[in-house]
Amino acid sequence: MKYIQSAIVLLFLVINHYSYAQKTPEEIHRPQVHFTPEKNWMNDPNGMVYYKGVYHLFYQYHPFSSVWGPMHWGHATSTDLLHWKHEPVALYPDTLGMIFSGSAVVDLNNTSGFGKNGEPPLVAIYTSHNAVAEKAGRNDFETQSVAYSNDNGKTWIKFPGNPVVKNPGIRDFRDPKVMWHGETKRWVMTLAAMDRIVFYSSPDLKNWSRESEFGAAVGAHGGVWECPDLFAMDHEGKKVWILIVNLNPGGPNKGSATQYFVGDFDGNSFKPFNTEIKWIDYDPDEYAGITWSGTGDRKIFMGWMSNWMYADLVPTTKWRSATTIARDLKLYKIGAEYLVGSLPVKNINTLLENAKIRRNVEVEKSLILEDKKKGNLFPGIIELNTAASKSFSIVMSNTNNEKLIVGFDAENNQYYIDRKSAGISDFHKEFADRHIAPRFVDDKAVKLLLLIDVASVELFGDNGVTVMTSIFFPKFPYTKVEVVVNDKMIFENISSTPLNGIWKN
Repeated sequence: MKYIQSAIVLLFLVINHYSYAQKTPEEIHRPQVHFTPEKNWMNDPNGMVYYKGVYHLFYQYHPFSSVWGPMHWGHATSTDLLHWKHEPVALYPDTLGMIFSGSAVVDLNNTSGFGKNGEPPLVAIYTSHNAVAEKAGRNDFETQSVAYSNDNGKTWIKFPGNPVVKNPGIRDFRDPKVMWHGETKRWVMTLAAMDRIVFYSSPDLKNWSRESEFGAAVGAHGGVWECPDLFAMDHEGKKVWILIVNLNPGGPNKGSATQYFVGDFDGNSFKPFNTEIKWIDYDPDEYAGITWSGTGDRKIFMGWMSNWMYADLVPTTKWRSATTIARDLKLYKIGAEYLVGSLPVKNINTLLENAKIRRNVEVEKSLILEDKKKGNLFPGIIELNTAASKSFSIVMSNTNNEKLIVGFDAENNQYYIDRKSAGISDFHKEFADRHIAPRFVDDKAVKLLLLIDVASVELFGDNGVTVMTSIFFPKFPYTKVEVVVNDKMIFENISSTPLNGIWKN
């Protein structure tokens, strides 16, 4: 009788295993705490603007396919940067071309004249990409256009005088990020022009004058410059300007990445304090990251969670790509250097369930944090604090012997994410790899926060001074988490906390 019972149990486990394997990729790998489109292709976040208590997220979107194609602006809204409502497509291609990346602002003083009934308009500034002109071999197929909304972003009217910035004959001439520069009382546009940044100014968002350029001989130049951003941050009373420049390819761990420069900006030109290459995020899967406008001194950053090396090849079919978690930026000064760090927005705490906290834990070889026989441990947050700079790793694994390894390498003073055996990787030869990022803090104490979704991990080291983002595609969910050490270690704090998903079932 017991053999029959054992056979029934075994058959039940096999059926469960098989039924999970038959689930479609979008069910297995769709993030639970990150924004994704309901279906089809998404890449760069665009037009991020905060107005009347609502965060607007626009994004590069192909509404008819799960691979890149004619770009529209998709649209989503949120009141907390966590839960998102899908809105109708905001901008469609027109006679000037596809709707490429750009930004949006609240024109509080109605400098554009687009406002109505005493209410300021939302104004979107974007690149018009003329694929017909590109195919014909012309170099002036990218121009800058504007559109405006008088109903809080629900509908948009394109300016009949588009384009507002014509192309001077540069093939890569795109991704305008616009801000109001209070000192000179005018709008400033930061625009990517092939291998450099060009600054424009305008009194009204419609008439633009070229001011200066930056970057042809500094920074990382492994690929074309894209999706810039310019904003000021305060550090102990000193106003410091940050210039973000996304780059594809040429990142520190191959493919796409986001670099930045720190310096001064006077409304005309940007002057860096130094020209050392700095990265907002070191792993391959944060790109096209920019900040929200309309948030005052608070700078909130979000990027596209993929890489152009393999974005259209990843094993999802109904939808492709997600955004990173929204991140609060912070300016640090370490030695003589200013560094931009980031952490998940604080209200991520509203998604927390019951935390399992261990204090003053001695680990000799390994410590199992979680071990479920079935189901999924993630999404969740893992935090570790240790007083000594010794090597350790966090290993997430499943019953299929797939594992993701995240850790700190004390000998080389760097963090790493190893996804060589994390799951499906045969769609691109560069995907399965071990990626590294330097540690900048001199303190022996190591503080590490991991935000882990069902198919991504975001690493925030030393209060976010070092950041890494990596996606992965396990065939089955990770059911075990283990802390592994080389030498005996004492952790002041180890916590693992589940996160409630943001999508309604």
